[in-house]
Amino acid sequence: MSALTPVLLEDAYVALEPLTPDHAPALEAAAADGELWNLWFTSAPAPGEAAAYIAKALDGQKAGLMLPFAVREKSSGDIVGTTRFYDAVNDPRRVAIGYTWYAKRWQKSHLNTACKRLLLQHAFEQLGCVAVEFHTDHRNLDSQRAIERLGAVREGMLRNHKRRPDGTLRHTVCFSVIDNEWPDVARWLAMRLERLAG
Repeated sequence: MSALTPVLLEDAYVALEPLTPDHAPALEAAAADGELWNLWFTSAPAPGEAAAYIAKALDGQKAGLMLPFAVREKSSGDIVGTTRFYDAVNDPRRVAIGYTWYAKRWQKSHLNTACKRLLLQHAFEQLGCVAVEFHTDHRNLDSQRAIERLGAVREGMLRNHKRRPDGTLRHTVCFSVIDNEWPDVARWLAMRLERLAG
């Protein structure tokens, strides 16, 4: 697999910028829209914690385990959230997409479709992945529906898999898109994005 090295991914709707410490104030403002840190199933930083959140993500990047991005919505020019690649495996080449959250005003908009299309395209066409995974809390039904709308296939659930920010155990629902599905998923996402952003 090509290395998980920082790269700018963008289209007409969104720019996924390599995450840096300079994004901390904008991410704090984005997380404040909806007080996302109060949602037990999200990893959004609480007030005053964005710098540490970014530092931890960049530690994962230095270790070759993840590639985090700040999400800039093009029409407003605002940083509105974050997402990343993680759990990269070389043989067979796989990666997961997650740690995704957006300011409340951008949830259920075109934004998630645009971000995921860019990430999937990079994973399959530049990184050479045979599969891309998505993981979410079994209680986060909105996230599960959003992943299914991308064209990902539900694979199953890992019970007592990870700890939530509040320390409780979560069951993780797993989805994936595989390489031979990508052309159809790409067409579907392009049509969906045109409809959502039109």
